[in-house]
Parts: sequence; C-alpha cells; structure tokens
Amino acid sequence: MAETRLVLMRHGQSLGNEANLFTGWNDLDLSASGHEEARKAGKLMREHGFLFDAAHCSMLKRTIHTLHHCLDELNQAWLPEYRSWRLNERHYGALQGLNKDDTIARYGREQVQQWRRGFDVTPPEVTLDSPHYPGNDPRYASIPVSDLPRAESLATTMKRVLPYWQDTLLPSLRQGQSLLVITHGTVMRALIGHLNGLDPEDARTLEIPTGTPLVYESDETGTPRHAHSLDSSDVRIHS
Repeated sequence: MAETRLVLMRHGQSLGNEANLFTGWNDLDLSASGHEEARKAGKLMREHGFLFDAAHCSMLKRTIHTLHHCLDELNQAWLPEYRSWRLNERHYGALQGLNKDDTIARYGREQVQQWRRGFDVTPPEVTLDSPHYPGNDPRYASIPVSDLPRAESLATTMKRVLPYWQDTLLPSLRQGQSLLVITHGTVMRALIGHLNGLDPEDARTLEIPTGTPLVYESDETGTPRHAHSLDSSDVRIHS
C-alpha cells in the first residue's frame, strides 16, 4: 500500500457493552461477539491489502485484545505496538460499573443523557479510595497524579486525547507511516471531531459502531483528509 493511511477503530463489543454498563476505565474484556468482530475487522483489512508501520491502543484489555486479533488476521503480529492512557475511554467517574438502565431509573433519563452526551457535563467523581480511581491502579503509576481523572466530560476527554494526536500520531503520519489505532467510542468522537472540524454538538452525537475500521487517506503532507468506513456501517461524519 503506497498511501499513508490512518485507521481508527473502536474495540469489538465488550462485556460492558453487552451488559449495558458504564464501563469507562473499568478493564472489562471483549464479549464472544467482540472477539469475532475484531477478527472480522482484521480479515477485512487484510482483504483490502492494508499494511501498517505501527499500531496504537489504550491501556485497557478490550483494545489490546482487539488489536491482537486484527494483527493476527493481517499477518502483521510483528508490528511495533504502543499503548497510552491518553487513548483510554472517557472516565465515567462514580457511574463506572453501573447499569445504564438502573442509573436512568435512579436519576432520570434527562440527567443521565446529560452525563453521557453533554459536551462539558462531568458525572460525579470517584473518591480517592475507590478501585475506579486510576491512582490505585499500578498501570498508571508513572502518570502524574494531577493528570489522572476522577471523572471526565467529552470536553476534558478531548483535552487528554489531543496531545497524543499532536505529539505522537500526526508526526508519524507526516513521516509517511501508516497507523492502526484501536481505541474507544468517546476517544473516537474526540479524534473524528478534531480531524473533521466538527463543532461540539456534532462531535458529541456521533454514533461509533464497534469493530468497524474508519480509514483516513492522507494528503502529500501526511495529514488525514478524507475518511470512509471500511464496511457499510454509517459513522455519520462530515467530509
């Protein structure tokens, strides 16, 4: 593949998706359907002749396992892999691990919808002694405490994600590398919103399917310009 390409993909269906939970940074694995979605995505990319120079994912096993399925199907398990907390899902604070329907019954649909999709609305924070506080997880021990979220809105998630785009992903693309990035729904909204110049209202309402590669073709500078889904799923983005 001569072109420089960026493929963004949300992980396959997780156990949290399957159980209708607020998952966030909670480290749940893929469901049986999610494993199959990941394998199918890798096979689809192989059939389209995709070759990558490096792969990126979050620190959570649902993206790591999705990535490994894809690389196995692509016959590119040898690729360099990079994992970053900046690609983690939005931290849902004290909502993490709760069933969405139960949360609606307790707080009301309007309030829960604001927590889920309000651009700058932050859910209740986790306490410092909570198992959901990243400071209590050894994988984040090297991250400054001031950077560790106790809850995030879409706006603060974007502020966390965009430095990884600017400092890591974009320079690699501009060097002519093609990248596979496996991440999460809210991170996809942040990246697509930035790449496509969407206003916050459009970005927050994007519906991102699991296990569906979104392909950006790059211009002569390596900057992604045009996006298309690799199958018939509609990601509802602007050109």
